[in-house]
Amino acid sequence: MERVLGGAIAALLLAAGGLFWWQGQANNEPVPHPLVGSPPPPAVDALPEGDPDASGEAPPMPGEASPQSREQKRFARYDRNRDGVISRVEMMGSRVRAFKALDRDNDNLLSFEEWAVTTSDRFARADANGDGRLTPAEFATTAPKRAAAPKCRC
Repeated sequence: MERVLGGAIAALLLAAGGLFWWQGQANNEPVPHPLVGSPPPPAVDALPEGDPDASGEAPPMPGEASPQSREQKRFARYDRNRDGVISRVEMMGSRVRAFKALDRDNDNLLSFEEWAVTTSDRFARADANGDGRLTPAEFATTAPKRAAAPKCRC
């Protein structure tokens, strides 16, 4: 009886293994790229002529970027390899300089002290008498500097 039960279990395991192998092979088939095999774009010999009788809205002036084009420019700054998607490495790449500035001992690890160095330095500058405590007058010096408001061109 044990031999029959063992054989049945072995047969089920072999069938399951074959099924997983078959599914894995199906997932490894190359997927056709939508641009491969498509006809090439038509050759452009000259720029098209404009229609002198055209009507409608004029295109935006160069200094007047629409919010969508600004967002596209922002996306393009992060998409370093121009593949149309932003990877985690591309997104984090813009923060490398800030990270290296905080990593004082260059070990590619931030300790709490390294991370809090700006706050610690600000506290030390504000603590005029060096007693390790801030009076209300000392604390007032820690307020961040605000940028001047742009002048109204009304």
